[in-house]
Amino acid sequence: MTERKLPVDAGLDSMIADASRGDEAACAAIYYRFVKPLFRLAYGILLNQQDAEEVVQDAFSYAFRNLANYDSNLSAFRTWLYTIAISRCRNKKRRKWLPLLNLSEISNRVEDRGLPPERVAEQRSVRRELMRALRQISPKLREAVVLRYFDGLSYREMGQVLACPQKTAESRVRLAHDALHSILKGHAGSLLEGILGYDDAR
Repeated sequence: MTERKLPVDAGLDSMIADASRGDEAACAAIYYRFVKPLFRLAYGILLNQQDAEEVVQDAFSYAFRNLANYDSNLSAFRTWLYTIAISRCRNKKRRKWLPLLNLSEISNRVEDRGLPPERVAEQRSVRRELMRALRQISPKLREAVVLRYFDGLSYREMGQVLACPQKTAESRVRLAHDALHSILKGHAGSLLEGILGYDDAR
């Protein structure tokens, strides 16, 4: 069966074509379109701002040098770019022990406005506990959490980024979900869905 070409908007197609010919304006447009989600991805995995910034710059540098190798019939451009970034995150983790930063800087999934002060304090406490829990799970499971819940990738897209079958990506999300629930016992565990939105992890 012939694989269907994945949807890519015409504007991005044009930018990629121009960038592959060395058009600096097209390269800049691609950079500004993807720099924030790519940083969020790298930061969610590495939990360190400087390391995430280095990964993002390295990933873009590699991507622009290798645009001729990108095939829209095989993957969406975002998936291709995320695959490059994930590889560099893994290399970065191998080289150093990473310090920890507040999870609230990674994802602001809980809305504080309009809530009673005691509720705001409770939710912020849960976010701190979640950050500590993410540190305790394996890198592969943390990658799955970040891709699925911080960036909203489908399991198919996750499988492409992580170079694994879709079912493996689904399994990693379930394992991460269960591991985080086990670590975050009590009220933190009960509020986990409110922070990461585990609507389909089980």
